[in-house]
Amino acid sequence: MRSLSVVVRTACDIFAWFLVIFGANIIIHGDVTPGGGFQGGAVVATFLSFLLVAYGGKKLLSWVNVGIFNGLVILGLLAFILLGFWGFPNTFLYNFLALSYEIVHATGHGVIPPSGTIALMDIAVGLQVAGALSLIVFYMFKGIRLFREVRFEEELGHDR
Repeated sequence: MRSLSVVVRTACDIFAWFLVIFGANIIIHGDVTPGGGFQGGAVVATFLSFLLVAYGGKKLLSWVNVGIFNGLVILGLLAFILLGFWGFPNTFLYNFLALSYEIVHATGHGVIPPSGTIALMDIAVGLQVAGALSLIVFYMFKGIRLFREVRFEEELGHDR
């Protein structure tokens, strides 16, 4: 997979970062708006696909550090599990940070009560999904590339 034209690469340089910002916005505000951790993580993961299409596979393979995406997956999973166990004096996944409607209304913080741990769990899910979907795209591309190289060698007769 070769890189596309200068126009496409320039558009990618300008607009690809908006995918990350928009995805982070969906993740952060997912507890009070439509969307959430999974949807925002999927938007953030399209960033890697956008770079793959614009710059091509060889350049992307030289740029990508798989450890970053593995770290996102591990960080998201650990954060979700720790938040789940943190509410354990009552029950697993107990929303211990949420405020009641009476407290929020009396203090004047607005009509929508804070969601408590739900917002933090949305962020944990967003990190995990962004990392995992990025790894899926990366390894699918590497698998296609490896398959093409093996098939090309078989056609040339180098496997004997």
